[in-house]
Amino acid sequence: MKFKTIYLALTVVLVSGISYAQQDPNFTFYRYNMNLVNPAYAGANEGTDVGLGIRSQWAGIEGSPETQTIYFGTPVGRNLGLGVSIINDRTFIENQTSVALDFSYHLQLNVDTHLFLGLKAGLNSYKANTDGLVTYGIQSDPSLTGINGGFTPNVGVGAYLKGTSFFASLSVPRLLTPDRLDNANGVAIQGEDKIHLYAAAGYDIPLNADILFKPAFMVRHVEASPLSIDFTAAFALHEKFELGAAYRLDEGFGGFFVFKPSKGLHLGYAYETASQNTVANMNNGTHEIMLNLKL
Repeated sequence: MKFKTIYLALTVVLVSGISYAQQDPNFTFYRYNMNLVNPAYAGANEGTDVGLGIRSQWAGIEGSPETQTIYFGTPVGRNLGLGVSIINDRTFIENQTSVALDFSYHLQLNVDTHLFLGLKAGLNSYKANTDGLVTYGIQSDPSLTGINGGFTPNVGVGAYLKGTSFFASLSVPRLLTPDRLDNANGVAIQGEDKIHLYAAAGYDIPLNADILFKPAFMVRHVEASPLSIDFTAAFALHEKFELGAAYRLDEGFGGFFVFKPSKGLHLGYAYETASQNTVANMNNGTHEIMLNLKL
């Protein structure tokens, strides 16, 4: 009975994954790695940002989603920014890698408000082992074979508004739609990637000289997929430590902390659990680790 339950749950998870496979991975630490989805963030901070991230979703399930990221951003001269973002995302039988260069242009609107406009230019690789569908009992189109399209070019755009105590972000990291798996009435077919639209905002509220309250949200819209909304709120203590909570609408909730042992080094860990009992009971949650170095 236990094996049957796990098998059915895995089937549901995988079918759901194919149905919404066009959705790129979520990140709890989106405030720290914004240039993964918005090229305008490159160079928006003073100095150089270098970061690494690992996100392991539904830990304990073989082949479950896992994402590794590397990002870099730095201002160049007075009004330009340059960045690099690398995302490797594996989900059961799918593997996707994105390598992109980020360019931003800085416009100073007034003394405290800055607008950054960005362009992302990169290469994407998508692979799918369709033979693996048999393992999960999912039907596939007879004409469907393994998808290994190599690297294809892509471009994205974004805008980032930054003030003394707030930020707002709007971006489409990939405008082109290469081939990938899709779902048609429970049957795996060859489809197209969907355009992702990201919108985010946050505000920093000083509670006293040592405590800062940092609420934020990110909305992600993908055609024919449910709207994804992330809410996070953190308390920053003495500029050394952040403790926060996260909630993803109708998907899950969790907590996170960021430790700042030195002025330029940020270490973060986040844990999430699914709000659906079937998924939550069959795995060890989702873990995300972040390392950010400000030079």
